[in-house]
Amino acid sequence: MKHIVIIGGGFAGVNLVRKLARKEEYTVTLVDRNNYNYFPPLVYQVSMGFLDPTDISYPFRKLLRKNKNARFVIGEFQKVIPEEKKVILSTTELKYDYLVLAFGTSTNYFGMESVQRHAKPVKTVNDALELRNHFLQVMEKAALTTDPEERTRLLTIVVVGGGPTGVEVSGLLAELKKEVVPKDYPEIAGKGFESHIYLVDGISKVLAAMSDQSQRDAYDALVKMGVEIKLGMQVKDYVDDTVIFSNGETIATKTVVWAAGVTATVTEGIPAECYGRGKRLIVDEFNEVKGMKDIFAIGDMCIQTTDPAFPNGHPQLAQVAIQQGSHLAENLLALAKQENRKPFRYYDKGNMAIIGRNKAVADIPKPKLHFKGFIAWFIWLFIHLTFLISYGNRVKTLYNWVIAYFTKDQSLRLILRPLKKEEIS
Repeated sequence: MKHIVIIGGGFAGVNLVRKLARKEEYTVTLVDRNNYNYFPPLVYQVSMGFLDPTDISYPFRKLLRKNKNARFVIGEFQKVIPEEKKVILSTTELKYDYLVLAFGTSTNYFGMESVQRHAKPVKTVNDALELRNHFLQVMEKAALTTDPEERTRLLTIVVVGGGPTGVEVSGLLAELKKEVVPKDYPEIAGKGFESHIYLVDGISKVLAAMSDQSQRDAYDALVKMGVEIKLGMQVKDYVDDTVIFSNGETIATKTVVWAAGVTATVTEGIPAECYGRGKRLIVDEFNEVKGMKDIFAIGDMCIQTTDPAFPNGHPQLAQVAIQQGSHLAENLLALAKQENRKPFRYYDKGNMAIIGRNKAVADIPKPKLHFKGFIAWFIWLFIHLTFLISYGNRVKTLYNWVIAYFTKDQSLRLILRPLKKEEIS
């Protein structure tokens, strides 16, 4: 039995390992820096206290426990040695017959070191917990301060990035401001203080990947909810609690939520000519890395220009990763049986974004349909529930959503952080 090593347990990696885990043709080792899979589209709801981390996460070992030819290894991927067919992890070394790189992307700060140090990303579960703690600590400080300028700075939030994550974070913040803050923080409610939620982007539209109608609907909905949208404004820096834009404008704030884009990571051992736009690995129609034998890349970290419908590469979306993972599994099984492989073709099922309670937009390409409001909101909820990895995740998430829907509230606003040794007496 040949050995497949899969680096990364996101959408692409998990779909690949689940397709191969019970097949007799291969043994499979899944590698990830975390010991759990998590659902990135709902990370922002963890950061806002609407979901618990366990609602969107699931242990890899539990996922694979019934599959004798699949195992999990925890470790940080460091490099590959193609001539030895070996990968080096922070914890061990592994030999492979086929290597699949599927560890996704990281937050792109566009070279701004100060932004990277001080802004808050919303990409991982760790990011979500840090952001949740930050939000709650900021609110507690705002409730105590008597300085109007400091209070305004504490209660002003700048969300950078007008894609789905930025739109969804902004909408949820607006709902918290309206429904939760007056109940939980009477010290700052109704006193005439200034509070702002800004959504900013360097281009001239929100949800640029969606239809014009979705862009207009999302923009109008956010404005009605009280979000102040600033488009065509590029962030130049974030220093001394001040966001500085390229046009010279500034916004004083203690909180910058960074949702402005992602970038792939260069893999040690892969030649420079294998990389394309955004440091994504160039792959052929079978997702094999350009110029590399028996090394594949799937998901956000690869760029494939052989699909006639997407000559400039596929969008970095969950659906692409899911389909590439499943398709690569079929091709690897075909290799084992010495059958012809099939080129990857992405089937676009549409895009959607939630804005708030009963507010969302959805675009369906075939047939060409656009939905907004309650219908789009319901579609979004249903699709995201079905994508969660286990029934337990779906039940817990649905429960929290139902409670939040009827009460316009949630009970997960807890400041949880490990105590430092000097704090323990």
